Amino acid sequence: MLINASRLIGFPVLSLHIAGPVATTESFVLDPDRLKISAFRVWGPIIKNDPELGDILDARDVREFSPLGLIIDSAEDFVNSGDVIKIDKCLELNFSMFGLSVVTKKGTKLGKIIDYTVDSDDFSVRQLIVKRPFLKSFSDPELVIPRKEIVEINDYRIIVKDEEQKIKKLATKEDFIPNFVNPFREPDFSSSRAPRNAETSDSKRPSPAEKREKS
Repeated sequence: MLINASRLIGFPVLSLHIAGPVATTESFVLDPDRLKISAFRVWGPIIKNDPELGDILDARDVREFSPLGLIIDSAEDFVNSGDVIKIDKCLELNFSMFGLSVVTKKGTKLGKIIDYTVDSDDFSVRQLIVKRPFLKSFSDPELVIPRKEIVEINDYRIIVKDEEQKIKKLATKEDFIPNFVNPFREPDFSSSRAPRNAETSDSKRPSPAEKREKS
């Protein structure tokens, strides 16, 4: 499932051990080398009242993503900074993609990142959601750029390899799995219905008794 990264801020963390919430995410730690969320900063009463519990949740300890929250085994999964070397390196970088400029290799400005989607299975970045420059926003307010188009990432901008028109075509072809079900839309059972023409032809078909009477 693809979800907006911004949705993961202020998101509940649920424990299987107590069958309920144990914390809330305050932010997340993004690994720029692998382009995925490596950890979450969390906080809650349990952490506040237990000095032995850390305030960092390793993304690998998330058993499952649910619309209700991130599901973990227990609050004992929370660690402190310094416990995991890879997470510490990302914390030192303090890298964020929100607000970064996006340009093509030729220098064409596409806009700035206002959000991005991640895969709920491994929290890897899948798509960039870019707000268009003012003059281009009237006809095309947002641009969705697939991960595979990214060439380079630095502290100030993201460079993509394709020109603007080609990116638009790729974005329309990219699979996007919605993270919600529309409760106001009636389910479509049309695929399970028999074709109307077939039903009509069957109703007009003579029965075996009618065949005998005619003969």
